[in-house]
Amino acid sequence: MLRNILLTLGGALLVTGAMAGISGHWQAAAFMLVWGAILVFGILYERVAYKKILDQAPTGSGWQRTAERFVDPKSGKLVTVYVKPLTGERAYVAEGSAA
Repeated sequence: MLRNILLTLGGALLVTGAMAGISGHWQAAAFMLVWGAILVFGILYERVAYKKILDQAPTGSGWQRTAERFVDPKSGKLVTVYVKPLTGERAYVAEGSAA
């Protein structure tokens, strides 16, 4: 819900910034275009690149299974979180495909 609101706000800023640029208000246009682009591209990047769900537990030393679990909204699968305490890296593994 919040993502959709921010995406709409970013789109509105881009449109308003373009109209301000056309009318000659360059400072306002630049402000709105920059912040609109940051919102839109940030939300779209987060939706695509964040939390890749793995089929198997990560290999290598240092990975620990945590008690943290959630249901992935896209696939509906239960996901278990693994963490590498030394680096803070996190991995997300679909339940039932890893132990």
